[in-house]
Amino acid sequence: MSSTPPLSPSSFRVLSLIPPMTQLNTPYPSTAYLTGFLRSRQIDAVQEDLALALMLQLFSRAGLLALRERIQALAPEQRTPMVQGFDVYFDRYLSTITPTIAFLQGRDPTLAHRINSRAFLPEGPRFDSLDVYVDEEGGDPLAWAFGALGLQDRARHLATLYLNDLADVLREAVDPRFEFVRYAESLATSQPTFDPLAEALAAPLNLVDETLRTLALAAVAKHQPQLVLISVPFPGAVYAAFRIAQAIKAEHPGVVLALGGGFVNTELRELSEPRVFDYFDYLTLDAGERPLLALLEHLQGRRSRQRLVRTFVREDGQVRYINFVEPDIAFAEVGTPTWDGLPLDRYLSLLDMLNPMNRLWSDGRWNKLTVAHGCYWKKCSFCDVSLDYISRYEGASAATLVDRIEAIVAETGQTGFHFVDEAAPPKALKALAAELQARQLGISWWGNIRFEKSFSPELCQQLADSGCIAISGGLEVASDRLLNLMKKGVSVDQVARVTKAFTDAGILVHAYLMYGFPTQTVQDTVDALEYVRQLFENGCIQSGFFHRFACTVHSPVGQKPEEFGVQLLSLPPSPFAKNDVGFVDPTGVDHDVLGQALKKAIYNYMHGIGLEQDVRSWFSIKVPKTTVARHRIARALTQAH
Repeated sequence: MSSTPPLSPSSFRVLSLIPPMTQLNTPYPSTAYLTGFLRSRQIDAVQEDLALALMLQLFSRAGLLALRERIQALAPEQRTPMVQGFDVYFDRYLSTITPTIAFLQGRDPTLAHRINSRAFLPEGPRFDSLDVYVDEEGGDPLAWAFGALGLQDRARHLATLYLNDLADVLREAVDPRFEFVRYAESLATSQPTFDPLAEALAAPLNLVDETLRTLALAAVAKHQPQLVLISVPFPGAVYAAFRIAQAIKAEHPGVVLALGGGFVNTELRELSEPRVFDYFDYLTLDAGERPLLALLEHLQGRRSRQRLVRTFVREDGQVRYINFVEPDIAFAEVGTPTWDGLPLDRYLSLLDMLNPMNRLWSDGRWNKLTVAHGCYWKKCSFCDVSLDYISRYEGASAATLVDRIEAIVAETGQTGFHFVDEAAPPKALKALAAELQARQLGISWWGNIRFEKSFSPELCQQLADSGCIAISGGLEVASDRLLNLMKKGVSVDQVARVTKAFTDAGILVHAYLMYGFPTQTVQDTVDALEYVRQLFENGCIQSGFFHRFACTVHSPVGQKPEEFGVQLLSLPPSPFAKNDVGFVDPTGVDHDVLGQALKKAIYNYMHGIGLEQDVRSWFSIKVPKTTVARHRIARALTQAH
């Protein structure tokens, strides 16, 4: 790639883009942070959310008409029952899409009455899930969840099912990769070569691609940027990010494109694939503020290329990593994130899950903020503790944090905050709560923590009094042996007491759970589920999610597998993404079969179903009886905190 000619600082504008697909209820925070930081340095910075824009365009009257046009071009044998049903009820979908989207955006609340009639929206296969809730008398299937009240929530759940039906049609008729949150994720998840992504990007544009291309070019035409930043948080946004870059490169070859974000920071650290630079001019690693300042100075002719910071470039057909070492911008000095320019009144409050804690991830617009950079614990053996976003812990004063909170409330008019830390420190939360109370700020907030003993009943109550409504934390495998192996620094009994303290303070609790950890046996898994059942039964947690352990090259398990009793599989040469690594566990357990039972059990527990059943009943294979005493958690709760 030839060197970029200098750009005039006076006419320099930076456009940050959120690629599809991320959350639809609130903006992904990366562009808000970058835009706020750049503006604090008097740099002209703007932002657009193409994830929301794409969804709103596809699920509009024009989008449905375009979808039907594609369907009519399909051969009869290509039309699945789902697609045929859409075609049959097309007029009803067309007449209901605009008001339903407006309802989910909170702009037409009275439509709830018509939605709840069950005669307004066409109902496809997604509505079959309601049959779970039909009572013995054959009454209202949603009465269990919402009772006689809950008009808005009931309608929002039905409207969400309706949108999920439409997403299924789009997936089956146009693009099998389409997902509301994870779009074409398989094209980027730890792919050792760029080939699958390159092939997908070389294919003719489908309806989703065409729509995204139009939106990307419209954003560039609107803002006339010299530099476009695309932040990719996870694999499910990679394909769309490259499609956006492809469109901009073709139409505006003079615009500079830079790629960063969680996916780059985690999976592209050893990048040597030159084809990536057919789409992007620069890739930056880790916290973006310092590399971005260096890049801007370079583009403006005030810094040589050799003094770029944590940046990949292509030179003479080869990938080169340049890292002129400079200190990172202090967390206290990164500025206040801004949502200016994002259509905050157009995000959708969806209600996929009726569980009151689980819904927080998709329902309501939350201002996302971090209490600190990195993790104060940074010991967990499954975590990427060697990477900057974990290893470099740095905080800011409570006064600075609350100054940011006040500025964000003034800008957005909304008082809900989601603290997106890996694990918010207890001391920082205590100081934050005290500062919020001292200023008499009435906000609502939730975030992620470690279930450590510092969270006493008194502290939990103070956090609740300051506005805390929910917390989530990693219980991982509910086994003291495995928690020690993981270096979690907590025990099952301690987790029980801490989570109960939060619940008793009126704070909802979500537990992140794991299965398939090295040396985890079938007995360990059955016992872990029994612990989880008792935590639900005793009101310690209200929500949870089981995910399969994945070994990453940046974690202690990936770096010292012998300490965890496993043997890593050899990775092929990887010029592109590198993160997950396979391993051989001598236990030989079929974790996939066990995982199905764990997920089924916890889904039911979250809806108050099956808590009295023997945990063996969830498994499709014969498993041993639990060795956990029936009242183990209840006894733990009677002990001193």
